[in-house]
Amino acid sequence: MKTMCRNNNRAGKPRKLAGRAGAVLAAFMLATSAAPMTAYADGGLDMSTNYPGVAAKPGDTVNFALDFQNSGSGETVGLSAENLPDGFTGFFKGSGNTISSVYAKNGDNDSLVTYTVTVPQDAKEGNYPITLVANGEANSDRLTLNLDVTKEDLGSSTLQTKEGSTSNGTYTYTATIQNNTAETQTYNLSSQQDSGWTVSFQPSGGSGNVSSVDVEAGKSQDLTITVTPPKDVASNDYTIPVTAASGSENLTANLNVHVTGTYNLAVQTQNGTLSFNVKSGKRTPVTVDLVNNGNLELDGINLTSTAPTDWTVEFSESTVDSIAPGETKEVTMYVTPSKSAISGDYVMSVSAANNNTSAQDVQFRVTVKTGTAWGIAGVVIIVAIFACLAGIFKKYGRH
Repeated sequence: MKTMCRNNNRAGKPRKLAGRAGAVLAAFMLATSAAPMTAYADGGLDMSTNYPGVAAKPGDTVNFALDFQNSGSGETVGLSAENLPDGFTGFFKGSGNTISSVYAKNGDNDSLVTYTVTVPQDAKEGNYPITLVANGEANSDRLTLNLDVTKEDLGSSTLQTKEGSTSNGTYTYTATIQNNTAETQTYNLSSQQDSGWTVSFQPSGGSGNVSSVDVEAGKSQDLTITVTPPKDVASNDYTIPVTAASGSENLTANLNVHVTGTYNLAVQTQNGTLSFNVKSGKRTPVTVDLVNNGNLELDGINLTSTAPTDWTVEFSESTVDSIAPGETKEVTMYVTPSKSAISGDYVMSVSAANNNTSAQDVQFRVTVKTGTAWGIAGVVIIVAIFACLAGIFKKYGRH
């Protein structure tokens, strides 16, 4: 009997241990079923946008730039929108294509996706929430957008200008582009002006002229606008329209240019040469151009000259009645060196002035050449002398 009891106790011991193991396993399963399950303890997916609440009018299209921050392993994320209001249309875009999913690599994925939603024309005023869902292989996130639909005029993007300074006929303005949209805009810069005008744009802090600028959502960009009128522009007030246009906006402003009169007179020659040849005692014609480089008419222009002693300088018109802006007047200058002038280079100058302005004196180099008649006469005299000497030697040579 004792032996049988010992055998029974040994057989029951394993059953007792098995029962304890089952109880522990059941408790563990119960505890783990009550605790939340996490795919990656050190990972997570976050979908965000800088401006989740945007005001819009019926018929507007609004773009939301979506950022994804993935602190876990890179994964493919499916995209969808919930509770999109009736009549509203929305879709996800990436690299210009409509998409339904995106790969979110580990780290920051800024402006990876754009969600575009269009408000119907008959939408009533009010707040419309839209929930965006990002479902990844291991993580997910949700983002609520709020469209505040109103029929009142909204604070749209602007292009504002301020007058700057004027220097040497050039007009400088400062301008600011304010981007009030929900995404970065590329604004193409242009102007409308008559032929001969020059308008250039330079971003603040930049070193050269540009034809476009990028402005981030909700931010602004300062510009310097330089306007140069043509030299012959009349004194008056002018309006120069400038435009900053993006894919969704067309911002305009007017630059007011007040052109005051300027006088500018120049003396020059047609070929730019400031030298000529003359002969002693001979009258030589030289063409001189008077150029009005200002934007006001020049009248009563007097021509004068400074020449070597005993020289004579005359003008076909010593006084020019008028020259229109941008026009040129030809005048003939007659230069007569003195008869006793010997060969060589001489300097003379020409001046032009009226009551309003004067031209810079122009100096000419004049080369004097003696006449050929005296050279021929000299040769004849020398030949005659040698002939006489030859005759004397021939007659009296033997004595």
